[in-house]
Amino acid sequence: MSLFIPTYFSPISQYAEIANSAEIIFEMEDNFQKQSYRNRCYIYNSNGKLLLNIPVKNPETQGRKKTKEMLIENNFPWQDQHFKSLQSSYRVSPYFEYFEDDLLPIFTKKYKFLHDVTIDTYLFIVDALELNPNFSKTATYELEKVDNDFRFLADKNHQPSKDFKNYKQLFDDKHGFLSNLSILDLLFMEGPNAVSYF
Repeated sequence: MSLFIPTYFSPISQYAEIANSAEIIFEMEDNFQKQSYRNRCYIYNSNGKLLLNIPVKNPETQGRKKTKEMLIENNFPWQDQHFKSLQSSYRVSPYFEYFEDDLLPIFTKKYKFLHDVTIDTYLFIVDALELNPNFSKTATYELEKVDNDFRFLADKNHQPSKDFKNYKQLFDDKHGFLSNLSILDLLFMEGPNAVSYF
């Protein structure tokens, strides 16, 4: 059993742990933290590292906001902008066109809650990587640390120091290798073979 917080097209470090887990539990009762991977990911474009951020608005409750309650701010065309950014960044990558049609529904479906987007991105990635872990969601906040507690991977400031093998990136001749980007960067460059890099 491995405990994770669902994040938006998670960084490679999170999928390295997911790939080695037979059972995934997503923490749904945690408090939302700004500046985390819960609603953002980083890709590689011609100018270097690019942030894709899902705008959120606070629910109509007082006090701390749970991640599962976070509403998406859909007055901003974030889906269209994110998909266009992926197209312009990865159109010439070896595997973008292979996954493009399966990826499109995430950017056309109307979402209300952030956690629905993050679960859909998880389902897309495990299918693309041909992984098959069982997953469930918590009903209460897990105060006790479990043996495989990877919730810290949702915090962009507490990433593991593990160095992953370098792989060919589209703009590494210009900006060098960028480590631990969104899993999408590795997927578009290596396809299903991406799991061999974990």
